[in-house]
Amino acid sequence: MQVITTHLNADFDGLASMIGASKLHPEAILAFSGSQEKKLREYIADNLSHQYDFIRLKNIDLAKVTGLIVVDTRVKKRIGPFGKCLDNPGLKLYLYDHHPSTADDMKGDVEEIQLIGSTTTLMTRLLRDRQFEISSGEATLFCLGIYEDTGSLSHLTTKPEDLRQAAWLLEHGAELDVVSQFISYELTGHQVNLLHELMKSTRLYTINNITVVVVTLSLDHYEDDFSLIVRRYMVMENLDNLFALVCMAGRIYLICRSRISEVNVGNIARDMGGGGHATAASATVHGMTIIEAQDKLIRTLHRHMRPSAIAGEMMSKTVITVFQSATIEEAHTLMTRYAINSIPVSDQDKSGGGEPHIKTIKGIVRKIDLERAIRHKLGHLQVSEYMNEDFSVLPKSAALSDIEELIIDRRQRLIPIVHEDVIIGVITRTELLHMQVNDPSHLPKNLHHESNLNIIERVRNLNALIVEVLDRDLIILLRKIGEIAEKLNYQAVAVGGFVRDLLLKQENLDLDIVVDGNGIKFGELLVAQLGGHLRPHERFLTANITLADGFKIDVATARLEYYEYPAALPTVELSSIKLDLYRRDFTINAMALQLNPAVFGTLLDFFGCQADLKDRSIKVLHNLSFVEDPTRIFRAIRFEKRMEFGISAHTSRLIHSAVKMNLFNKVNDPRYFTELKLIFSEENPIPSIMRLADFNLFQF
Repeated sequence: MQVITTHLNADFDGLASMIGASKLHPEAILAFSGSQEKKLREYIADNLSHQYDFIRLKNIDLAKVTGLIVVDTRVKKRIGPFGKCLDNPGLKLYLYDHHPSTADDMKGDVEEIQLIGSTTTLMTRLLRDRQFEISSGEATLFCLGIYEDTGSLSHLTTKPEDLRQAAWLLEHGAELDVVSQFISYELTGHQVNLLHELMKSTRLYTINNITVVVVTLSLDHYEDDFSLIVRRYMVMENLDNLFALVCMAGRIYLICRSRISEVNVGNIARDMGGGGHATAASATVHGMTIIEAQDKLIRTLHRHMRPSAIAGEMMSKTVITVFQSATIEEAHTLMTRYAINSIPVSDQDKSGGGEPHIKTIKGIVRKIDLERAIRHKLGHLQVSEYMNEDFSVLPKSAALSDIEELIIDRRQRLIPIVHEDVIIGVITRTELLHMQVNDPSHLPKNLHHESNLNIIERVRNLNALIVEVLDRDLIILLRKIGEIAEKLNYQAVAVGGFVRDLLLKQENLDLDIVVDGNGIKFGELLVAQLGGHLRPHERFLTANITLADGFKIDVATARLEYYEYPAALPTVELSSIKLDLYRRDFTINAMALQLNPAVFGTLLDFFGCQADLKDRSIKVLHNLSFVEDPTRIFRAIRFEKRMEFGISAHTSRLIHSAVKMNLFNKVNDPRYFTELKLIFSEENPIPSIMRLADFNLFQF
C-alpha cells in the first residue's frame, strides 16, 4: 500500500501538492497526517469530496505501508503517526518539498527539492514537464497552493518559477475569483476583537540593531485561521517581522512572519520544534507555560541574530567568583550549584562591614583540579593553593580575534572582562561557540538576565490610577521611597499583591518593596529619614519596617532563588528585578511598580501578567514552581476562592503532579501551617476546603 500525505495542520500548499502527487502516483491513497485549516476543510467539502477519497488515518494499517509519498515537508516529526512507517521493511520514501534543508530532514529514495515559493510550484512543473492534463478545478487548486504560500506572489521567497507556473495555470483555466475567495485577508468582527487584544501585548526587542516584534495571547478555545490576524497586524503596523505566541485550548502555538532577509523565521521555528521557510513558519510548543515559551523564543532570536563580535556584547554579565580564602570543598560546591567548569578567584572581601566588593581577579580554578584535590583528601585547603595564576584578561572593547587567541591558541577556558580594574563579565568557550557556529544546543547562561535583552516595551504609566485608588499619604510615602533609592543609586519597585490590587482598583496596605541593591541598607536609611524601627534578616537580605505612624513595609533585595532539592527552603543570591519577579508564585503577583522619581508610576510587566489578571486566571510562571515550593498550592487555592478567579488548566495539572510526587512531607516546614491558617481565617473558608479535597490534599 502506498500513501500520500503532508505535514500536520495541512494548508492549501500541502493539499494541492497531495493532489499533484496523486497524478504522479495514481496507485497511492490520500491521507492527512493531522488536522486541516478551517478554509481548507470548507474547500474540500465544497469542491473535492466527490472527486477524491481521503482515507482517515485510523483506517490505515501503518505496518502495511510500502510506499510513503510526503509533500511540503521533509521533517519526520511534522508528519505525525506516519513517521512510524519509516521503520517498515522495504519502505520506499518519496519527498517533494520547497523548504530549506535542516539536520532533521528525512532521506528519501526519490527526492524532488527546489527552493521556491511553494511545493505546488514544484508539482506544477513536474506535471507540466511530463505533459499531464489538468482540469480547470485542478488548476484553480494549484493556484491556491501557490498564492497562499507566496502571499499572492509578494513574499521574499517568491521566485520567477512561481510566477511562470502560476501563469501556466491561468492559461489552463484557473479561476482567480475562487482563489481570492479563499486567500482572503478580511477579518470578522470577532477576529478584529482578537486583533485588538493581541496588539495590547506587543513588545519590541532590539537584537543586533534589528527590531523584533513579539505578541502573546491566551484563549480558552481553538481559533481557526489565527494566521490571518497575524498577517493583518503586520499590514496595519507595517512591521518587518512578527512572532505571535498564542495559547489556545491549553496548547501553545507559535506563528512567525518576516519580510526582511535578516530574519529567517524558518530557522527560528525549527529551533522551537516546528518548521517553515524564511518568511512564514510555525511551531507547536510542548511542555511549557506561555512565559517559558516566550523566554525560549527570545533566546532563540538571540542565537539567530548574532550581536557584534566584541567582548562587551559577548560576555556573560552574571559573574560568579569564589574567594581566594574559600576552601576547595566550598569552591567545588559553588561550581556544582551553578554548573560551571571554571571560575575566577577574587579577593572579594567583606571585612569591616558593608557590601562585598570585587577588587581584582587573582586567578582561575578548574573544577577538574578541585575534584582531584578532594580525592586526595585536600578539600580543607584554600582554593588559592590550586588556582592558575597564569591567565590574561581583556577589556570590553576586545575584538573576536583577541578572544579566539586566548581560548583557542592559548587554551584559556575562561576570560575575565575588566573595566577600570573591576571584573564586569566573563567569556567562556561556550560564548565563543555561540558566536562562531551559532549552535542551537547551547543556551545563554542566564535566560532572564537583563543583559541578554535590550527591551523596548510599550510601557503603561499608572499615575492616574495611583491618584484614583491610593490616599495622599501613601502616595507621598511611595515617592519618598523612590527618592531614597535614587540617592543610593538603587532601583526601587513595589511588587506583588500591592500592584495586583492597584490594577484591580482595590485597597491593599501590604506594601512590599524590592531594591536592586542591599535591602537592609536601604531600610536603614528609610527608617533614619521617616522614623520607626527596622528588623533585619541577614540570611535573606530582607527587612521588616514599622514606621513611626505604625505603617508596615517589607523590604527585600532583588534576588534569585535556587533549591538544593524539591521542597527545600530557598538559598538567596543577588539578582535583577526581572529575575526577582520570575521567582514569584503566580503571574498575577509578578508585576512591579517603579518608584524612582524619573519613572514613578511605570508598570513593569515582563511576563504578560496583565492579561491573566484581566482573564481572572491563576497561573504559575514555570513548570517546576510547585516542585520547588509546594506551599504555593495552598496559596493558589486561597487566591482562587477569595478573588473569584480560576486556576488555569495547566497549573491544575501541575498541582496534581505535585500531589502524586508526595512533595509535602519532605521537610518540617512551618509555611504549610501558615498557609492553612490563612485559609481557615478567610471570611468563608468552605470553598477553599472543598478545593483542597478536589486536589486530594487532605492526605497530607
